[in-house]
Amino acid sequence: MFSKTKIMKSIKDCWDKLNSADAIVVGIGAGMSTSAGLEYSGERFMKYFSDFNEKYGIKDMYTGGFYPFKTSEEYWAWWSRQIWYNRYLPEAEKVYKDLLEILKGKNYFIITTNVDHQVQKAGFSKDRLYYMQGDYGLWQCSTPCHNKTYDNEETVKKMLDEQKDMKIPSYLIPHCPVCKEEMTMNLRIDDRFVQDEGWYKANKNYNDFLEKYKDKNIVFLELGVGNNTPGIIKYPFWQMTYKNPNATYILINLNDASAPMDIENQTIGILGDISEIIEKFIKNKN
Repeated sequence: MFSKTKIMKSIKDCWDKLNSADAIVVGIGAGMSTSAGLEYSGERFMKYFSDFNEKYGIKDMYTGGFYPFKTSEEYWAWWSRQIWYNRYLPEAEKVYKDLLEILKGKNYFIITTNVDHQVQKAGFSKDRLYYMQGDYGLWQCSTPCHNKTYDNEETVKKMLDEQKDMKIPSYLIPHCPVCKEEMTMNLRIDDRFVQDEGWYKANKNYNDFLEKYKDKNIVFLELGVGNNTPGIIKYPFWQMTYKNPNATYILINLNDASAPMDIENQTIGILGDISEIIEKFIKNKN
């Protein structure tokens, strides 16, 4: 069963919980980047993909990633734009920098389903970050024949510069250096997702952190997590809060601040724009 969580009258109550915690686990979802202005639809989509919209009827960046393009030249024309405008072009957005500011000096770890690299760009240490769904900046073998990923910035820039009529030159189609099959995105779309050495290291760091503080005064801070993949952040946060009477579950979401009744007394739900709420945290800090 679900019930609406309490909406705190004072941001200070939430801030006090963060300040008194032995540890903070931050779960970042798509709503965080949407709050930062990195929207996948509307005006921003049309700015970069109006030709794909006109020719193929694609309406947003998310669904476009699943479009069955007939040729690899078209496929990589699409993906080079998607990668560039969401991973390489944007500087670290203010909401991510503000999050870094409020966590400064605190004992924290971040898990994110976002693949746009905004957390790293803001200056968070990779040792405190688990980016478990992949990264727009990495390619892998499509087979996959081995568990290794490859940085793609240089080739993506060439694809962007040299594409014409929504196609890249054939010579830029990336191929696996081992088996020569075509490369693909390192995104958790199906069971072919490659978990490389960096992924396993981040996974271990995250689980070690959770184990160390599982019975302590820990805050699970959920930012912009929706219901597309709730089993990654939302449900585990609920379960860990339920098992630990010293835990507090704080969620900030523009549309939904609900949680199970079993942890209602341990929950602080804030309905609102993440950017605005984090700015208020900073005001309390100062």
